[in-house]
Amino acid sequence: MIFIYNILFPFVFVFFIPGIIIKLIKRGGYKKTYLERFVIYSKGKLKLLKSLRAESPIWVHSVSVGETQLAAGFIQQWHRRSPAQKFVLSTTTTTGQELARKKLTDNATVIFNPVDFSWAVKRLLKLIGPKMVVIFETEIWPNMIYESHKAGVRVAQVNARISDHSFKGYYRFRFFITPFLKKINLTCAQTETDVERLKKICRSLNIVKTGTMKFDQAIPEKIPEMNTDNIFDNNSKILLAASTHPGEEKLISEIFMILKEKYKSLRLIIIPRHAERGSEIAKMLTESGISYTRRSENINKKAQVDCLLADTTGEMLSFMNLSDIVIMGKSFAGHDEGHNIIEPAILGKPVVCGPVLKNFRFVLKIMKDNNAVLSVSDEKLQETIDTLLSDRNKCDKLADNAKKTVEEQKGATEKTINYLEQLLKLHKAERE
Repeated sequence: MIFIYNILFPFVFVFFIPGIIIKLIKRGGYKKTYLERFVIYSKGKLKLLKSLRAESPIWVHSVSVGETQLAAGFIQQWHRRSPAQKFVLSTTTTTGQELARKKLTDNATVIFNPVDFSWAVKRLLKLIGPKMVVIFETEIWPNMIYESHKAGVRVAQVNARISDHSFKGYYRFRFFITPFLKKINLTCAQTETDVERLKKICRSLNIVKTGTMKFDQAIPEKIPEMNTDNIFDNNSKILLAASTHPGEEKLISEIFMILKEKYKSLRLIIIPRHAERGSEIAKMLTESGISYTRRSENINKKAQVDCLLADTTGEMLSFMNLSDIVIMGKSFAGHDEGHNIIEPAILGKPVVCGPVLKNFRFVLKIMKDNNAVLSVSDEKLQETIDTLLSDRNKCDKLADNAKKTVEEQKGATEKTINYLEQLLKLHKAERE
């Protein structure tokens, strides 16, 4: 199967090159060492990677910001348990790379993940000589898995989940995927549903349920303060629309304009999931007659407006910390995959999301069971926000329940590390 994959992959990759280039140009993040995706390193980085070989590092792979946030916490926690253990963290996106470089200056060597060509993966494996490859969530890169297994490296998949949509595709093409899943030594899944689904795809998969690491997210002790005095009045009530996708900005801005007639101090902050959509959203706000300013263009200039379009990256937590109510995106206006509702919960913010979060179904169920989130339809969103604005006690209770629920659900990272250490000990015993 790997033979067929290696014949087809170059043609598929060529097809995706235009999209990769467009994203590289438009999307923010760290781009200076992007050639590492083709295992081209600076002399200094090459020397550093070679020096790791004697240390038998653990190679951790994540994709973008969400997975990298979890991977950073995972590495930091493992490093506290085993200070001598070395780590390499690879990311796929430039935004994930930027976050990794900010969070892991001392605990790991950060690189871009090589494109999944066999020669690229082989080169990196030869350079760093890892004893284990840890893949976050459901990233199935055939050559990464196959070549690592072939080199005698333990392969583990952690915080694994499989959405409704992904399950249908994976199950349909299980004849292709199963041979690679069989080479994964251990899969740590988030929920029993994920365990069952992955078992249906590959019956021989060595899989355990550990819960979701998302509840173990660590918020910095000191979040950078976000000063909006030049934009909003000091007594403003801030409604934050976080990680929004097309259609959601219009829906939320229309609701905001209606509610602002009742709550004069209400202000809106929109943070699109992809900052490069800033101009598109700005046009919509202009057409809607909402006074706004763009974070990317106006940081210090005084401009008293109703809406701040935060079309930048890396400032989400600061804006969340500043807000009074958080609406989480990718859950309204036809979107149902969802984004991370745990971050605002950790900060003790009342959280509102759509009725279905396919990528966070386990998290949503737990939060709903504990009255820690309001999960509503598009039609009920205005009424829900209105209720929270008018009922301070209900708003505070929702926020308190959210923070408490996150605290009670922690521990998946610790369980996962325990399983991985057992795997390493078993592998060491087998070699001896």
